[in-house]
Amino acid sequence: MTIWDSMMNQKRELLLNTALDLFYYKGINSIGINEIIKVSGVAKKTLYSHFNGKNDLIMAVLNQRHQVFIKWLEDKLSRPGSDHELIDCLFESLQSWFDGNEQALGSFGGCFFINTSAEFSNQESDISHYCRYHKEQVRQLIQSKLNFKSPDLLNAICLLKEGAITTAYLTGESIEAIQSSKNVLHKIVC
Repeated sequence: MTIWDSMMNQKRELLLNTALDLFYYKGINSIGINEIIKVSGVAKKTLYSHFNGKNDLIMAVLNQRHQVFIKWLEDKLSRPGSDHELIDCLFESLQSWFDGNEQALGSFGGCFFINTSAEFSNQESDISHYCRYHKEQVRQLIQSKLNFKSPDLLNAICLLKEGAITTAYLTGESIEAIQSSKNVLHKIVC
């Protein structure tokens, strides 16, 4: 790799990180290309040498966040042996994220994929498809870690996980949602 290639890769990463930060905390539709260029300090020509337009940038940001989240979740769920431990680990990891203690995910601003899909009404768009893909990948990861292969248990875990994330984002109160979710799921696993 040449020095030029390395610089271009660094600028692409800077654009992705800046766009993710702005999109995540301010919303995708409220952020334009010019603001991303201004905040990142990268030239417009450089942005367009990496991305065909805003939708291409959005897709790249979604992919980046997906990769980070899946790696984080995989790491968190690698230790539990029993389904009880898996449930505790999952929801305690979520609580840690809500509390701002998960450096890999940054400050909590809700689920980027739920937030993004809420901004795009066309369910057939590439953006909506990617948001659903992310949720399915998370679901498959959780399923792969379960010992008890029950569709009902998997559905309950995924629904309660999404509910806890949404509750934490909307109310700022998550401890009760996390504890209630764990209690319900432990009763199902028994």
